[in-house]
Amino acid sequence: MAFQKNGYGYITGEIEKGLRDGSRTAGIKGCWEIDREVRIPSGFTLRLSGCHLRMADGCYSNMFVNSGCGTPEGRTPEGADRNISILGDGHAVLDGGEYNGLSERNHLSGGLPPVWKNSLLLFANVDGFRVSGISCRNMRWWALNFLYCRNGRISDVDFCANDTGIGPDGIPYRGLKRSRYEEVLVKNADGIDLRQGCSDIVIENITGFTEDDSVALTALDGLIERTFSVEGLPPDICRVEIRNVRTASYCTNVRLLNQGGIPLHDILIDGVRDESAGSPHMDRGIFAVRIGDRHMYGSRHSTGEETYNITVRDVRGRGDCVLSLAGAVSGLVTENIEAEGGAKLLLDRREPV
Repeated sequence: MAFQKNGYGYITGEIEKGLRDGSRTAGIKGCWEIDREVRIPSGFTLRLSGCHLRMADGCYSNMFVNSGCGTPEGRTPEGADRNISILGDGHAVLDGGEYNGLSERNHLSGGLPPVWKNSLLLFANVDGFRVSGISCRNMRWWALNFLYCRNGRISDVDFCANDTGIGPDGIPYRGLKRSRYEEVLVKNADGIDLRQGCSDIVIENITGFTEDDSVALTALDGLIERTFSVEGLPPDICRVEIRNVRTASYCTNVRLLNQGGIPLHDILIDGVRDESAGSPHMDRGIFAVRIGDRHMYGSRHSTGEETYNITVRDVRGRGDCVLSLAGAVSGLVTENIEAEGGAKLLLDRREPV
């Protein structure tokens, strides 16, 4: 496949046309290489029609960000971007391309940028958004990354992470093995990540293969949250519906995690299927749904006042365990949880509420 250079210039030019003619819409076609982030303004719809957009070799950049992402104004409630849509036709591909070596272990060292530059899409402080009808391939880290975003929908998204391992002899191979995790080339290649401040979002019809979590709601207080936090907006992750996730996930199909005092509440998980049986990309995952964690990612584990009103229903898993619980959770409802392929149904390490 031949990629044209300067996809940044092409897409930015189409956005500028859409602003000039008042349509606030741009149609993107063709195969393009992108080496720097494309900024999408408020009130704008990007329509991807059968296009293949690929990150350039060796670059450290997001593919798409909202206009205010990473700016001082974008960290204020008044500086929120609004009503941004990226709508694919079901054949549009966002491709991370060749892995650039940037990881959580080496970022911000030796002149390297922060690892979140490897997200294909990074939205911060967006009120009203839609992302649908796309395929994400070869993500270099989390594919679709959201912080302080609300009133949105993410739907009909397919993933295919890099499934390369590097053997002890230095020879690469395809197809990840649970017993050889350290050999995974691209680690923590999630599908969709909602971080601090995300609320009133629907995620549905998610398919494909992810090296780590397919859908992750993680309310932590780390460097990325401190970088993109919005003063005056609550940090809670809340009022999120996750429906019809059918993925082969090397770690977890749907993960919820909050520690250090950041609330996570009013979450519906409805319809999760572990599709790893027969996958050419991996052997066996760990969890179908995971709430909480025994490891520390914050100053302390969550309490029942911070993690509450979680409903999990219609889940079938075949990894090590279908449902894992840790920390304190209040108002938890579980319905129709099924195990297959020798999986354990429940790993319950909850603390008293």
